[in-house]
Amino acid sequence: MRNQQDYLNKASLYDLLAGYYKYSNPSMHIHYYQKHIKYMNLALQAQQREMNLSSQPAYVRVLHAVPDAPSVDIYINANRVLRDVAFKDISDYLTLPAGKYHIDIYPAGTGVNTLISKKVKIEPGKVYTLAAVGTSKKLQLLPYIDDPSVPNGETKIKFIHLSPDAPAVDIGVKGGDTVFPDISFKQATEYLNLTPMTVNLEARIAGTKNTVLDIPGVSLKANQPYTIVAVGFAEGEPGLETLLLKG
Repeated sequence: MRNQQDYLNKASLYDLLAGYYKYSNPSMHIHYYQKHIKYMNLALQAQQREMNLSSQPAYVRVLHAVPDAPSVDIYINANRVLRDVAFKDISDYLTLPAGKYHIDIYPAGTGVNTLISKKVKIEPGKVYTLAAVGTSKKLQLLPYIDDPSVPNGETKIKFIHLSPDAPAVDIGVKGGDTVFPDISFKQATEYLNLTPMTVNLEARIAGTKNTVLDIPGVSLKANQPYTIVAVGFAEGEPGLETLLLKG
């Protein structure tokens, strides 16, 4: 969809053309002047849409995906919003006005040494999962965009690779076709629209048939988006597993 500036550029062009033909060709003058008015109106409508969008809140949830990190407390702009978030925990969505935020993550019950301190920009109308990823020696906070919209009667799913020591993987139907190919650590796929179903999936080392993790009985219900997240260590404890998140 074009933005306000695109329409203003068009309107300016047609205004120049209308002026050029004002005395030499009245019918062309009227033709281009009407186009000028049309695009000025479209620019005003685009401005209104942009103003409406900028006032929409954003929705943010937090996922603890660092397998060897302790439970944490999460602060936004120095206010504690979540406490005692353990590995594999996913919060409910928090409603936030669009803007820039400072997020600090501390070991639960402490407020001295941050595990992560990061500034994030939250866009209006967007839905985010903020994932703490990596290992206790190298933590990051990464944003992933969620999309709650689903065509009526359908379902959809995406995959995020958050196992810090696992190789790139293909996600496929067990013993069958690949659904999401070659996903590396920290990467997320696009959503895939599907008919509601229950399916057995598996993670395979990318480009091979070597299964590293079975993902059995994935139940995908109508009118619901899902995200499969790989967490844990491929080598070590806690071991590799998947989370099925709504959204």
